[in-house]
Amino acid sequence: MDAHVSPSRIAGRTRAPPSKSYTHRAILAAGYGSGTTVTDPLDSADPRATGRAVEAFGGEVVWTGEGDADDGSEGGAGAIEVEGFGGRPDTPDDVIDCANSGTTMRLVTAAAGLTDGLAVLTGDGSLRSRPQGPLLDAVESLGGRAESTRRNGQAPLVVGEAMAGGTVAIPGDVSSQFVTALLMAGAVTEEGIEIDLKTELKSAPYVEITREVLADFGVDTERTETGFRVPGGQSYGADEYAVPGDFSSMSYLLAAGAVAAADGEGVVVEGARPSAQGDSAIVDVLDRMGAEIDWDRDAGEIAVRASSLSGVEVDVGDTPDLLPTIAVLGAVADGETRIVNAEHVRYKETDRVAAMAESLEKLGAEVTEKQDSLTVHGGDTELSGATVHGRGDHRLVMALTVAGLVAEGETTVTGAEHVDVSFPGFFETMASLGASVSTE
Repeated sequence: MDAHVSPSRIAGRTRAPPSKSYTHRAILAAGYGSGTTVTDPLDSADPRATGRAVEAFGGEVVWTGEGDADDGSEGGAGAIEVEGFGGRPDTPDDVIDCANSGTTMRLVTAAAGLTDGLAVLTGDGSLRSRPQGPLLDAVESLGGRAESTRRNGQAPLVVGEAMAGGTVAIPGDVSSQFVTALLMAGAVTEEGIEIDLKTELKSAPYVEITREVLADFGVDTERTETGFRVPGGQSYGADEYAVPGDFSSMSYLLAAGAVAAADGEGVVVEGARPSAQGDSAIVDVLDRMGAEIDWDRDAGEIAVRASSLSGVEVDVGDTPDLLPTIAVLGAVADGETRIVNAEHVRYKETDRVAAMAESLEKLGAEVTEKQDSLTVHGGDTELSGATVHGRGDHRLVMALTVAGLVAEGETTVTGAEHVDVSFPGFFETMASLGASVSTE
């Protein structure tokens, strides 16, 4: 499916979808427990994959309310009723298909390490190209079995044989999801798990999201001098868990308001409740760039108006998902916008550094790409409509749609259906604010 975007002025009030990161963790935490109602979850393709994994391990996951389609394409559900597998997952009867969800693959890999038998995990072509080696090594060093069928550290994976826990050393600069997976699984092992980080932790706020969710389910974790520790022998328990709004998805709405809000009007985004989400940094980034933005934390609302933006330097070591959004803002801003500490952003659904450099250049932007940075020369940029490729990456599609709001002529973004991964209804939301956007 292609999205066609024309220059637009937008205004109005809307609501960000629920957090994908929190929804994933809440579903699996409920799976480790006995029975939980997860309210206000994101009903999209990725969380659905985590729900199927919980069912494969012996739990039951029932989505209620709106958006009941199996692919999650219709939007948020009212709630998820989860009957868990009581701490120890059963050996699955069949292969677990994680589809395109890297979070599912990594969280479920550690859970599979607890099974007495063996679980087989796979996914689509993109997911089968993403690195899992450090997590596989960790499961094996903790007493389980974990192998890549192609012996390249990538899915398909074979995992199981009841890892016992203990101390493990892993790199912190590949994916914070390795830490999350081990903390979640370690709580129900006998020994617990202590994680020593061999390198600096990237995307650290995502681990704090995990610790926040685990605390809400009654599971204790702690920081150590060299990493994290979760004591063993714990139980997950929460009758109800409410998912907060998603700041990663919110970033596209806020960026759209900052570059394309109608004169004298603005965009108000609801659902911005403070949480551990690192991507709430988008508010600070926009403020530093000169946007007229106000966050009413008590009300959970952010208002933004179109403003003259200026380039800044942004370190995305903890906020990799913001790179596409910031790159688009940089193309509209005066001066240079330098996005640094970005090498780990190359290992997402696609190489987002290279993909944004290529796409922005097609739209007429001047960019400089290095291994760990992307500089957008806004002062030398005039955006013009072109056909740009989403590369099967929901975040690229949404960021490039924002660029299309201010590019001269029509912009076509291919692979637009991939917004269903994290923001079903994204194009409908943009249209409701007045954006000239259509899909076919």
